[in-house]
Amino acid sequence: VLQIVKESQQQHGLRHGDFQRYRGYCSRRLRRLRKTLNFKMGNRHKFTGKKVTEEILSDNRYLLLILMDAERAWSYAMQLKQEANTEPRKRFHLLSRLRKAVKHAEELERLCESNRVDAKTKLEAQAYMAYLTGMLRFEHQEWKAAMEAFNKCKTIYEKLANAFTEEQAVLYNQRVEEISPNIRYCAYNIGDQSAMNELMQMRLRSGGTEGLLAEKLEALITQTRAKQAATMSEVEWRGRTVPVKIDKVRIFLLGLADNEAAIAQAENEETKERLFESLLSECRDAIQAVREDLKPDQKQREHSLENDSGKVSNIQYLHSYLTYIKLSTAIKRNESMAKSLQKALLQQQRSEEDGKRTPRPQDLIRLYDIILQNLVELTQLPGLEEDKNFQKEIGLKTLVYKAYRCFFIAQSYVLVKKWSEALVLYERVLKYAREVQSGAGAYRNSLKELPDVQDLITQVNAEKYSLQAAAILDANDTHETESPSQVKDGKPLSERFETFCLDPSLVSKQVSLVHFPPGFQPIPCKPLFFDLALNHVAFPPLEDKVEQKAKSGLTGYIRGIFGFKS
Repeated sequence: VLQIVKESQQQHGLRHGDFQRYRGYCSRRLRRLRKTLNFKMGNRHKFTGKKVTEEILSDNRYLLLILMDAERAWSYAMQLKQEANTEPRKRFHLLSRLRKAVKHAEELERLCESNRVDAKTKLEAQAYMAYLTGMLRFEHQEWKAAMEAFNKCKTIYEKLANAFTEEQAVLYNQRVEEISPNIRYCAYNIGDQSAMNELMQMRLRSGGTEGLLAEKLEALITQTRAKQAATMSEVEWRGRTVPVKIDKVRIFLLGLADNEAAIAQAENEETKERLFESLLSECRDAIQAVREDLKPDQKQREHSLENDSGKVSNIQYLHSYLTYIKLSTAIKRNESMAKSLQKALLQQQRSEEDGKRTPRPQDLIRLYDIILQNLVELTQLPGLEEDKNFQKEIGLKTLVYKAYRCFFIAQSYVLVKKWSEALVLYERVLKYAREVQSGAGAYRNSLKELPDVQDLITQVNAEKYSLQAAAILDANDTHETESPSQVKDGKPLSERFETFCLDPSLVSKQVSLVHFPPGFQPIPCKPLFFDLALNHVAFPPLEDKVEQKAKSGLTGYIRGIFGFKS
C-alpha cells in the first residue's frame, strides 16, 4: 500500500506540492480501473451504487479502487488546507474530505482481513488507516486520539522496516520520520513541556518546517515566546537599561538566543543561510515596530535631547540596539558565506575538472565590502558616538576585515600576473594585521569570533615567496619569448618546416597551418595560333598559263560577240 501511494504521489504532482494535479490523477485512474474491471456505477442516466465485497476479491485491483478513493479524498483535503489560509470557510470542507478518506481507509482495512490478502498488506492497510485517522484527529485538535493513532501507525511501520531488507525499509523509515513531529506536537499540547525542545531540534534538522506541521509549529513557537514575553519588561545593553513595551520586540529578543544557538548548530550551509534570513526578517519587523513608535514621539525626543545634554531617549536607544543586532547578524552571515567561498577556492582545481563554475577572489572582495559598509553604519548609531570602547572595538574589527579584503584583492592581481601590485597589497595586509595585534590588548574577548590575523600573516608570508618566485619565472619566460627563435614571423606552419619556432598558437583553436584561401599565382594563358607558313611556301610557276590567257583575251572576246568561232 505505502509503495503504491508514494510512487503515485511522487510521479503526479506531490514532488512539487501540487495536490490538485494528484487529485485529478486519482480520478482518472479510478475511471480506468472501473472500466477495466467492468465495475461501473450505473450509466450516464442512472446511478447504481456498488460496493466491493470479499466475494468479488478475485483481482487485487478491487483493493486499488478503495485505495484510490481514499487518496483522492485526502489530496482534495490537502488542497483545501492550502486554500484555507486565505479562505477560512474551506476548513469545513477540508474536514469533510478527511472524514471521507478515513471512511475509505476503514473499508480497505476491513477488506484486507480476508484470507485472500497476505499479512504484509493487512499490516500496511492498518497503518494507512491509522495515519489518516491521526490526521483527522489532528485537524480536530483532539491531541490524545491523534497521538494514539500516529503511535499505532509508527509502531506498524517500524515493525515492517525491521522485517524486510534495507532497500524496502527506507520507505517505512521515511514515513516514520514524517509523523514523528506530529507525535511530539500532540504530546506538547497534552502537557509534555519537554516535547517543545524536541520539536525545535526536528525543525533544525529538517532545515525548516514543512508539511502538515508547518504553520502550527511556527505558531506554537510564537505563542510560547509570547507567554515568556509577558514577564519581560526591560533589556540592558552596554551599561544602559531601557524598558521594552512593544510585544513584537519582546518576542524577538526572547527568541534571539535560541535563533543564534540554532545557527551555531546548523549542519550545512543551506540550513544556516535560511536561519540567518529568518532572524534578519524578524529583526526588521521588530525595528519597524519601534520606528512606528518613534514617529509620534519626535518632538518629545528632541526635548529630551536638550535636557539630557545629548543623551538619546529610551525608544531611540532601543532602536539603536535592534539596528546593532541586525547589522551584526548581517556581518556574521556574510562572514559565513566568505568562509564557504574560501573552502571552494581551495577546491578550485577539482571544481574545474567537474565543469562547474569556480569561485573567484572577486566574489570574496564583494562580501568584505558589504561587511565594511555595515561596520561604518555601526559607528554612526545614535547614542554610541561618545562610547570610546565601542568605537575602538569597531575600529579593530574594521582593520581585520580590511586586511582580508586587501588579501583577496592581491589574490585577484596574482591571477592576472600583476606582481608588483599584488606585492604592495600583501604589505598592506601585514600592516593592517600588525595594527590589530598591537591594539587588541583589552579587546581580545570581543575579537574571538573574528578570523585570526596570525593565520593571515603566516599565509601572506608564504604567498609573498610564491609571488616572488612566479615573478622571476615570468620574467625569464618573457625574455625567452623575445629571442629570435621564438618570434613569430606571421608565416603559417606549412612554410616554416625547416625553422624551429615556439608558437603557442599551435595548441589553440586559432592555429595557422596554411594560407586559406590561397593567394593568386601567375599561370600561362591559353596559346593563340597564327598561320605563318604561307610566307615561306614557294608556289609553282604559272607564267605559261597567264600568257595563253592574255592572247585570247580581247580578240576572242570580240569574236565571241559576233558569233565567229576560231
